[in-house]
Amino acid sequence: MMVTVLGAGSWGTALAKLLGEKGIDTILWARDKDLVQEMKQTRENSRYLPGYILPETVQPISSLKGALEGSDVLVFVVPAQVTRDLARKVSKIAASGLGSHLPGAVCCASKGIEIGSLCTMSQVLEEELPAFLHGKVAILSGPSFAQEVAAGKPAAVTIASSDIKVAEEIQELFSTDYFRAYSSLDLVGVQLGGALKNVLAIAAGIADGMGFGDNARAALITRGLAEMARLGVRCGANPITFAGLAGMGDLVLTCTGALSRNRHVGMKLGQGLVLDQILSEMNNVAEGVKTAEAAYKMGQKYGVELPISEAVYQVLYEGLDPGRAVKQLMSRPLRTEFGSVFAP
Repeated sequence: MMVTVLGAGSWGTALAKLLGEKGIDTILWARDKDLVQEMKQTRENSRYLPGYILPETVQPISSLKGALEGSDVLVFVVPAQVTRDLARKVSKIAASGLGSHLPGAVCCASKGIEIGSLCTMSQVLEEELPAFLHGKVAILSGPSFAQEVAAGKPAAVTIASSDIKVAEEIQELFSTDYFRAYSSLDLVGVQLGGALKNVLAIAAGIADGMGFGDNARAALITRGLAEMARLGVRCGANPITFAGLAGMGDLVLTCTGALSRNRHVGMKLGQGLVLDQILSEMNNVAEGVKTAEAAYKMGQKYGVELPISEAVYQVLYEGLDPGRAVKQLMSRPLRTEFGSVFAP
C-alpha cells in the first residue's frame, strides 16, 4: 500500500510519521520546495514539527503529480479554506491520466467549514474530486494534538464516512498501539464537532486570558457543547456524536490544552492584543478564526442561536470588546437548560 499525505504542516507531518512507522510507504507532499528539501536532507520538519524524525518510509515531495502516482489513499491535511483549490488540482491531474493505478479512498484530517459555500470538507471533496472517488471520502477527527501523536502518546479519534467499509478501511489504516480509531457513519456530526470546537476554544481562551478562572471555562465548554449539538442536529447530525471523541473529546482538549492554537488566539485577545498581531506571530493556522465567520453564517442560514460562536465572531470581525462580549452572554434572557434538543 502507498498513502499520500497532502499537506506538511504539523498535523500532516505527524500523520505521515505515524503511517511510516507502521511500515506503510508514505508520500508527504508540500508545495514549498525548500521545506521538502530540508525534510529530505534532515528527515525533520523543523518548521512545523521540530524534534521528530521521519522514518525512511516517508518520502517528502513537492510535485503534486508525482505525489499522486501509485497512491492507494489520499489524505488531505491542508487548511480548510484551501482544500477546494487543492482538490481541483488533484482532479485536474487525475483527468489528465494517472496511469492504471487510481486511489481507492480519500481521507480528510482538516477541521473547518468553507466560508463562501458553508460546505463541510467532505462536501468540498465530493464536489471537486473525480466521480470514481465519490462516496469514498472519510473524515478523521477527534482530540489529537500533532506533537503528542508524533511522540507516540496515546490518543483516540473518530473516522467517519457515508460508507462503513470506507470508514473501517481508514480506521484500520491509522490505528496503532498508541493511536486508536473508532468508526462512524455520522459525517455531518463528526465534521461540525471538529470545526466548531475551534471557535469555542477561542472563547475559552478569551476567558482564560481575562483571568475568569475554572468556573467560566467549564460553563463555556458545557454551553458550547449544547450550541454545537443544536446546530448539528439542525443539519442532520446524530446528537450522540457530540458526546463522543469528535464532540466533547475534541472540545475539552482544544479549550484546555496548552498546545491549542485556537485557545492561544483567545488568550491573547483576552489579554488585549489585536488579532492581526496574534496571527502574525503564529507559525501554524488557527482554523477557528475563519470558522467563526462560517459558524456565524450557518447560524443565520439555519435559524439556530449560537450565542458563544456569535460573540467570538463579533470580537474577531466587528471589534467587539471581549469584556463586553462576556457581559452580553451573561445577561441574556434566562432559559431552561434543555429544550426540544438543547435550549439556546
